[in-house]
Amino acid sequence: MPLVVIGINHRTAPVEIREKMVFAGEELPAALRELAGQPGVREALIVSTCNRTELYCFADAGGESPDGVINEPALLPDPSLPLSDWLAHWHDLAAHRLDLNQTLYRLHGSAAVQHLFAVACGLDSLVIGEPQILGQLKDAYRAAHEQKVTGPYLNRVMQTAFSVAKRVRTQTRIGANAVSVAYAAVSLARTVFEKFAGHTALLVGAGETIALAARHLHANGLGRMIVANRSIGRAQELAAEFKGFAIGIDDIAAHLPEADIVITSTASPTPVITYDAVQAAVRARKRKPIFMVDIAVPRDIEAEVSKIEDVYLFTIDDLQNVVNENLASRREAARDASEMLATEVSLFEQQLKTLDAVPMIRQLRQDAEEVRSQTAAQARRMLAAGRDPKDVVDFLSSTLTNRLLHGPSQRLREAAEQGEVELLEAARILFAADAPDQT
Repeated sequence: MPLVVIGINHRTAPVEIREKMVFAGEELPAALRELAGQPGVREALIVSTCNRTELYCFADAGGESPDGVINEPALLPDPSLPLSDWLAHWHDLAAHRLDLNQTLYRLHGSAAVQHLFAVACGLDSLVIGEPQILGQLKDAYRAAHEQKVTGPYLNRVMQTAFSVAKRVRTQTRIGANAVSVAYAAVSLARTVFEKFAGHTALLVGAGETIALAARHLHANGLGRMIVANRSIGRAQELAAEFKGFAIGIDDIAAHLPEADIVITSTASPTPVITYDAVQAAVRARKRKPIFMVDIAVPRDIEAEVSKIEDVYLFTIDDLQNVVNENLASRREAARDASEMLATEVSLFEQQLKTLDAVPMIRQLRQDAEEVRSQTAAQARRMLAAGRDPKDVVDFLSSTLTNRLLHGPSQRLREAAEQGEVELLEAARILFAADAPDQT
């Protein structure tokens, strides 16, 4: 099978290398066209994310080892232009003094298909089961399709990968449960608030964790967002992304009564939310509950706040326990998913074999149609000339039979004369013809 995958990911290359291998959006169309023009490459697709850069190519078959790893120079007619050299040349890695030999993986055939399916399902991701990669794969396929560098093979294998990913995510728990602290915080909030619409969240800090929490809250339909940060500029930047409101750290106490949800993650050495401030907020809210998550170390919220009635306070340890349990659950689901993938790869290979017969079947039917059309025209002319319909039917049937079987019959006679036993056996199976009894 001629699918070839060449690439790097978070397991084979550090970020210093991965960032130099990214295909920026504006350069992707040109890269796709150039890749598809390499010797031996018939169809091409490029996946480029923060965690992986991969070339997926339908290429002329080369040598394949039992484990599915290819001897790359045998892949292409011109060994001076293997795909890894093209990748290195495109990104000018020589100027960065980077050698890809220790970071690139090269997969061919069944191993390549298995890898693609695993990527689509999130089994090859930094976080097992994360759903973003499937959307990224679809974007990569769409870009390649728009550049007209995909064809029957990549179209089929990518559509199958999308379908397999959907089945794996619905039939296993690979995507269930929170596996990031930010997502776990939002998931816990949903145990208190059935819906986020009409509720206000106060996010304290403006780093990556708070930004991720903001995205999860926004995706779940949060009504209003307040971002508090020591740098008001960064707070405004994050708040603007979600049409929120920015305040300084010193303004937290004044806005705390507005917050139904509070998530904090700062680098402050001392708490930024005090017991007295929360107690005052609860009184002002007339005992409406406040859900609070302190992700910071050292803690941002004074520990005594947990004693206040109508306050639900969770710390980073509480969330990490949730994350660890969920990661274990995902790993168990990953084993089930891997078993499914093995079956899906086998089914895909079987389906793919039918593609090899399509051109032959199409040509066979076209030739038969020409014979049928020609013979039918002769029969119609005979009827127009007044010939007996019975004679015309006999002519039509016998002539059609002779013309359709002439070529195969002649070739079988030649095969018998030359002792081509395999061809004779194949013909017997193809035409379901039992050998005549010689006794």
